[in-house]
Parts: sequence; structure tokens; C-alpha cells
Amino acid sequence: MLVGPDFDNIYPMYAIIETGGKQYWVVPGEVLHVEKLTVQEGEEVTFKALWSASQDVKNAAASDSPAAKVTARVIRHLQGPKIIVFRKKTKKAYEKASGHRQELTEIEVKDIQLT
Repeated sequence: MLVGPDFDNIYPMYAIIETGGKQYWVVPGEVLHVEKLTVQEGEEVTFKALWSASQDVKNAAASDSPAAKVTARVIRHLQGPKIIVFRKKTKKAYEKASGHRQELTEIEVKDIQLT
């Protein structure tokens, strides 16, 4: 994350959203992968911003002032990379391998509305 006097000039508007138990720092136009959402491809989804800022206004926390809204468009649903889980017990000749691929949704942040 960039820190310094030019930070607001590089990113004039940004927000922190929470989805799938994780927090994401987003700017308009950014494409990111989040935990799978139950929304069809091409539809828009709205997130409540935990924290938001622009060159003019900074909302320190959602509890202090009305929170901003982040609007995003669902691009596609996909699976993440395969993760191999390998279990072994020493001296017992026990080995077990299994794989996992996380279901993800690719979204594009359209707009951040400070209210």
C-alpha cells in the first residue's frame, strides 16, 4: 500500500469492503477475485464500505458517518488454483492425498458512492 503525500493523487477514490469473511481495498475499475457470490454473471452487486475516502472526503469508519456504497459487476464465476492436501503418518505406512479448488467470483468495481 502506498503511503505519502501523492497517495490521494494516484488513487482519488478508494474504499475497504468485506465479503466472504475477507476485507479488500478497492478502487473504481479494479478487477478482483472474491469468494463465490450467489449472483448471476453480468448482474450488479452492492457492498457496504467499511472505510472510504476521496480527495475531498474521508469517512474514518462506518459507525461514525453513513457508509459509502461500492457497486460492482459480476464478470464470471471460476475456480481457483488446485491445492494439494497431503497427509502422512510416520512409521505407519499411511498416506492420503486430496485436492481442493476454491469457487471464486470475478468482479469489476464500477463505482464508489460516498454518502
